[in-house]
Amino acid sequence: MSVLSEELREKIRAEFPKYPNKRAVTLPALHLVHDTLRAVSREAIVEIAELLELHPAEVHDTMTFYNFFKDETHPLGRHRVWFCRSISCALRGGEELLETVCHRYNVHPGETTADGRMTVEFAECLGACEGAPCILVNDVCHMNVTPDSASALIEKL
Repeated sequence: MSVLSEELREKIRAEFPKYPNKRAVTLPALHLVHDTLRAVSREAIVEIAELLELHPAEVHDTMTFYNFFKDETHPLGRHRVWFCRSISCALRGGEELLETVCHRYNVHPGETTADGRMTVEFAECLGACEGAPCILVNDVCHMNVTPDSASALIEKL
């Protein structure tokens, strides 16, 4: 049985005309699969490789190079919360913010809460230094975050 739905396969095929060759669709395909399934399993890698006419090892190499994608043993929670660890955020309490939130929700960076609600990660820079410390909740950046405001954001998820 196929891991990728026909709808997801069509979304990947829709990327083909945007790129000079199928190999160039590897990263967009990984993003589409990861966003839909919250992880990229070995079976999904094989199916992506078939669509792109690549060896599965080539797709796996791309996936593991970026360190953004999760595999089936470590799927994403329903929400992804990134904590910035740039020097600007660190100087304004970003490390303490990450530590406080991890303690409050009993999770470590790179892990998902036991209820599957949230995956906590850190990024080297979120590009919002003027609002340090900042976090990215799903795809929305929040600046000048405190432990209390971070908890309020997380509780709304």
